[in-house]
Amino acid sequence: MAARKKANKKGASTVTKKTKAPSGSTAARKRKAAAATASRRTAAKAKTSRSAKAKTDKSEAKRRAARAASIAAAKRRAAHAAQSAEAAKHAAKPAKAEVAKPAVKPAPEVKAVRETAPSPRPAVAPAKPIAPLAKRAPLAEPEAAVGAKPAKPVAAPRPGFKVNEFVVYPAHGVGQIVAVEDQEVAGFHLELFVISFAKDKMTLRVPTAKVAGVGMRKLSEPDVARKSLEILTGRARIKRTMWSRRAQEYEAKINSGDINAIAEVVRDLYRSEAQPEQSYSERQLYEAALDRIMREIAAVQKLTEIEALKLIESHLKRSQRRAAKADGVEGDEAAVEEAA
Repeated sequence: MAARKKANKKGASTVTKKTKAPSGSTAARKRKAAAATASRRTAAKAKTSRSAKAKTDKSEAKRRAARAASIAAAKRRAAHAAQSAEAAKHAAKPAKAEVAKPAVKPAPEVKAVRETAPSPRPAVAPAKPIAPLAKRAPLAEPEAAVGAKPAKPVAAPRPGFKVNEFVVYPAHGVGQIVAVEDQEVAGFHLELFVISFAKDKMTLRVPTAKVAGVGMRKLSEPDVARKSLEILTGRARIKRTMWSRRAQEYEAKINSGDINAIAEVVRDLYRSEAQPEQSYSERQLYEAALDRIMREIAAVQKLTEIEALKLIESHLKRSQRRAAKADGVEGDEAAVEEAA
């Protein structure tokens, strides 16, 4: 019994020993692995921090080296500039001495002459003629100022325009010169034509020197006005281009101030009752051109604007009749050709 008890005690002791975690158990291995990974992580962190520090040190060293190099270059440039300035100064010194020598030479000769002169007061003698000159100088200036008139800019020759005369200003059409004014603008004296456009209720002032530049002209001669009416009786010549381009050409002709060019615009944009209606932009250009030519023909032929408008419309209708006859003749010729 005692032996069994001892054996049981030994078995129990061995069992308790087996329940303890031996060194080769799973838990111990996990703890070791965790400790190893933690140590590796700390080592990696230390390594990365050392490498980052080394990189920052290298970049800082490069920046310092670049700063030092730039400072040294600036010093070298400053030294070179100082040397060049010093060399220029040394080179200029002999030139100054050479220039000064001839000015110094006549001094002793003048002194010798003064010493040999018999006059007891050589210093006062040259001062006598200078004093009256100094007194007379200010007297001469007021005389010149009183006798002289204020200078005026030379005005350009005035073109052959008269007051109450009708003229053509390209951008606005026919106007009447109501006065000639003199104005001072920014210190300049200007002579201006005052042009009144009664229908537009507008007054325009044009410098007489700029009349040719802006294209202002007298009214057309009666022969030129008759030629413009003949242009209205011709056949319309419409280019096969985009309307925007044709509109620009028509507007340039209207603003040119040439009565024949304006007549061409009226002829090309005219539409009779039998023809399709115009667009808004076409109508605007047509009315602008018609107003320009109507005013000038009325002023040239001494008609009212209504009479001038009727005259223009009669010529335009004549052109339409000619175009209709021409179309009929062409149609007859085409029919004869088909029959043949």
